[in-house]
Amino acid sequence: MRPYLNITVLAVLAWLAAPAQLQANPGQWRSEWPKTDFDKHSVPFDQIMSGGVTKDRIPSIDQPRFVAVAKAEGLAPTEPVVGLTINGRSRAYPLSVLIWHEIVNDLFAGVPVAVTFCPLCNAAVVFDRRVAGQTLEFGTTGKLRYSDLVMYDRQSESWWQQFTGEAIIGAMMGEKLRFLPARLESFAKFKARAPEGEVLVPSNPNMRRYGMNPYAGYDSSHTPFLYRGKLPEVVAPLARVVAVGDRAWSVDFLQIKKRIETKDGLVLTWEYGQNSALDSAIIAEGYDVGNVLVQRRDGDGQLVDVLYRVDFAFAFYAFHPTAKIIVD
Repeated sequence: MRPYLNITVLAVLAWLAAPAQLQANPGQWRSEWPKTDFDKHSVPFDQIMSGGVTKDRIPSIDQPRFVAVAKAEGLAPTEPVVGLTINGRSRAYPLSVLIWHEIVNDLFAGVPVAVTFCPLCNAAVVFDRRVAGQTLEFGTTGKLRYSDLVMYDRQSESWWQQFTGEAIIGAMMGEKLRFLPARLESFAKFKARAPEGEVLVPSNPNMRRYGMNPYAGYDSSHTPFLYRGKLPEVVAPLARVVAVGDRAWSVDFLQIKKRIETKDGLVLTWEYGQNSALDSAIIAEGYDVGNVLVQRRDGDGQLVDVLYRVDFAFAFYAFHPTAKIIVD
């Protein structure tokens, strides 16, 4: 099962698996997904592959528990968290928890949100769960497209692309979730800027091996898992890029520059002090990928957060094939 295997085992399985087991099988899908309207789809079925698990086998967190930052235990200062601030309140969602669940359905500061993480793409994305007048709850399909998590909503059982926030199959096809600004940052960074914040903790600490990385060594892979698309030419497929819309900068380049200011007011910065969640078997021992932050100057010259992502290069390229990745 995908969430329990290190990358060596994943690579062997990907090589050995028969194409029929991995490729699209709409007939089989209909037996597993009787409520999904497969007549409505915006992407070719052959782009969707099994990730090796079935519906909800990677369980979303639907009743999240939190503790005050000051009482959070077991998190190293350099461990990565998704830091979210809404209406003056802040919550941290550690990747040590998200890596095992991939989706947290939360109600935070009056806003229903989905905090998501696709380990295979390093894509940490936060959405507003309100669409077309209703509040949706999300789960995992067990399917991948371009190696990215395909989610589903439990109301219509439509399928949604995590990377783009768009419904690609089912009654809600074409609807789009609204992205919310969030930071992928170290726990120390979050704690310093939000000392009154809260931290997600496992509802059942014994349910998974929290703190461990089930994809150990993935950062060192030459190719993405279960990905059949084209690869970028200017950077390694699993190099990290910082993306704002359809623009991206190599994180290695940003690390050298430390700070980049664009003509349209973006300010990108890099600082030491954040572990990769996808390197060592123990997340807290992962190599330092640094803290990336992207902000924009407002009318008063103050820096405010903007929507940005830190993804693997192949994933950004898959969904933005004509975009330029800036490397120098």
